[in-house]
Amino acid sequence: MFELDTVLEKDSVWVGDFPLSQLRLINNSHVPWFILVPRREEVEELHHLQPEDRMQVMAESCLLAEMMQDVFAPDKLNVAAIGNKVRQLHLHHVARNVDDPCWPEPVWGQIPALGYTEEELASILLKVRGLLAEDLTF
Repeated sequence: MFELDTVLEKDSVWVGDFPLSQLRLINNSHVPWFILVPRREEVEELHHLQPEDRMQVMAESCLLAEMMQDVFAPDKLNVAAIGNKVRQLHLHHVARNVDDPCWPEPVWGQIPALGYTEEELASILLKVRGLLAEDLTF
């Protein structure tokens, strides 16, 4: 049975579920930062997924990236599966701008996270869920 890593759960907010992956928003208002977590047990790497799951997670990643491009208009969209600290497979999608507080360095570990206010979080969730409503379940 799929269980979300406790660090991912603590650091993020559930947005919705794609057919394969859970979509979560990292609770750090410095940059728009989402993760996709395939709901598969004991998967640490993309190549550990079955071929059909690999294709599905890539389709979900592209949908998320297109939405982020439209909503946040970043200078650069970073997509990565790192997993050095949290081994559970998760794909980071980070909208970067040249004026964000970490630019051009990676966002993780640079400055302490600043959580969203309730209003900011509600606004982002409403916007994202509205744009991805055909593809997500809530």
